[in-house]
Amino acid sequence: MAHQLPALPYDLDALEPHISRSTLEFHHGKHHAAYVTNLNNLVAATELEGQSLEDTITAVAGDAAKAGIFNNAAQVWNHSFYWQCIKAGGGGTPSGDLAAKIDADFGSFDAFKEQFKTAGATQFGSGWAWLVLDGGTLKVTKTANADLPLAHGQKALLTMDVWEHAYYLDYQNRRPDYMSTYLDKLVNWDFVAANLAAA
Repeated sequence: MAHQLPALPYDLDALEPHISRSTLEFHHGKHHAAYVTNLNNLVAATELEGQSLEDTITAVAGDAAKAGIFNNAAQVWNHSFYWQCIKAGGGGTPSGDLAAKIDADFGSFDAFKEQFKTAGATQFGSGWAWLVLDGGTLKVTKTANADLPLAHGQKALLTMDVWEHAYYLDYQNRRPDYMSTYLDKLVNWDFVAANLAAA
């Protein structure tokens, strides 16, 4: 079965004023959709046709000859995951086991926030900031372009897209403002907690 563009888990205007309808129309409706189309075209009539995104990514990770497949598959996965990481009325602080794990592994929630924002701010060019579970420990990482934790044996719990198309219509070159808003107003901590619980 061909890969599909997943529907957003909220209306196009649900994240306003933090992320505009226009941004979601372009980011989801154009960028994400193009990755899905490109991936389907690249895997058609190959051994990867009909494989899951995860299986496709792990099969081609590190294979320079299949970088196009990796990049498009990873970007489909990254974006599908990113949409789940945000919600209307999100942000604030996590609770329960997730909050306790963040305190244990980072020292405090504020320390985590600073590491996460630093990862996003110091990712040169396009990429992603991540909260991952790595060997039982929470860590903040960053990846360039389409790269993702799955290719490095880590479990993604949260991501922030720092490609310019994720924020430029709303924030122009003010990536730090977008990152602060992301953490304070958008993060879906219930989704992050569910990812940790399922790990």
